Amino acid sequence: MKKSCTLFLCMTLSFLFVKQASAQKGSSYENAVGMRIEFGSKWGTWAGFSGKHFFNENVAGELMLLFGDGVTLLEPEIQYHGDVPNAEGLKWLIGFGPGLAFGSGQTDLLLRPLAGLDYKINDVPINLTFDWRPGIKVTHGSDFNAARFGLGIRYCF
Repeated sequence: MKKSCTLFLCMTLSFLFVKQASAQKGSSYENAVGMRIEFGSKWGTWAGFSGKHFFNENVAGELMLLFGDGVTLLEPEIQYHGDVPNAEGLKWLIGFGPGLAFGSGQTDLLLRPLAGLDYKINDVPINLTFDWRPGIKVTHGSDFNAARFGLGIRYCF
């Protein structure tokens, strides 16, 4: 777990040094770091850290490091965002990411599509997110879990 925390810290710091940090104004942002919780049926509740970077206006990458129920989950994702009409700061998103779940003496590969909402509070450097993220475990006995959801709060820069 210590190696996972070190990896996450290095990735977060790289976000900070790649781009010059500047407070985001209005209802958009380029980078954000913060907390995330995931819950639902099966697989327990996971909580941890999230970092997000927009490569352009619509495409972002997110890296999560979550802990819970004897599992450490490391998951990079690619996401596509679109504006919700007449709702400043609110975007819909769809995406996909492979997840590595470390625990119980084994590592499992998860395939994780997602769909959700991403809201940047106008003129405040805070981003909120809610998403549906089903999972398909493809190793050590395949499994499908449709009832998984995530909530996040991040500081934007």
